[in-house]
Amino acid sequence: MAQEIEHTHLPIRGLSIHVAQVGKDELGTVVFLHGFPEIWYTWRHQMLAVAAAGYRAVAPDWRGYGLSDQPPEHEEASWDDLVADVLAILDALSVPKAFLVAKDFGTMPAYYFALRHPDRTRGVMCLGIPFSPVPLSFDDTMPEGFYILRWREPGRAEADFGRYDARRVVRTIYVLFSREEIPIAEEGQEIMDLADLSTPLPEWFTEEDLDAYAALYEKSGFRYPLQMPYRAIHRMATWPDAKFQVPVFMVMGEKDYAFKFPGFETAMRSGAMENFAPDLKITYIPEGSHFVHEQLPEQVNGLLLGFLKDHPVAV
Repeated sequence: MAQEIEHTHLPIRGLSIHVAQVGKDELGTVVFLHGFPEIWYTWRHQMLAVAAAGYRAVAPDWRGYGLSDQPPEHEEASWDDLVADVLAILDALSVPKAFLVAKDFGTMPAYYFALRHPDRTRGVMCLGIPFSPVPLSFDDTMPEGFYILRWREPGRAEADFGRYDARRVVRTIYVLFSREEIPIAEEGQEIMDLADLSTPLPEWFTEEDLDAYAALYEKSGFRYPLQMPYRAIHRMATWPDAKFQVPVFMVMGEKDYAFKFPGFETAMRSGAMENFAPDLKITYIPEGSHFVHEQLPEQVNGLLLGFLKDHPVAV
């Protein structure tokens, strides 16, 4: 019988952070870090798989997301805060050392955490986003209608999203982000106009899944998710001499639209990441989308469990 995911709130650096957990930690703890438009629920398949294999799965909602508290409105969204939150979660749960599994913008704090706290990190598995030693910049490489540039603009996404309820917004973003093409709007068009209710959900994403996301975004809204990551990308760390002291496993779906971001494929196929991560493994999933862990959970679970087993606790 599958173990049941349990929910708790932890007092983390002045905020109440929601954490989903399942499993015992006979073999260690795995912390899952979500992206946008996600919450802890995005990792449901992986959490149950690692729990069944003898690990403890921990999946927080980032501050400002899902059931976690909102940071004060005047407070600037900071990558350092996310790294510090992960450290505080480990401390609160008495976890000395953990594997980190992350996707989308969650990969950045995962990479930064591993670099700053190698003594608390057993390994890092990231989906879709390679490590960058400098802040990502799209101003000179992408058109004005590129969704990141649009959502970076204060008030623009708020007005676009505000035309619909949270369920419709999450639905549209899931549809767009599951495609192979980068979401780019034409002049006079907004990102939410790129799909409508006649566009079917991906076959691996059910109405019940959408309900789970919608319920939590109805609570949190989109204020902080637009701040982090979209209006904080330029504040990413500059780390030209970064050197990971822990194993790094990069998984890339070849039909993930982010694979087409300028420089991403080159960074991965050229060996550039090896300059920063001596113990690096990269696996490509030919049919994998931006949500490969939800789309092809058995395949991703197999890769994840293989990574965990390849790096057992030192006796």
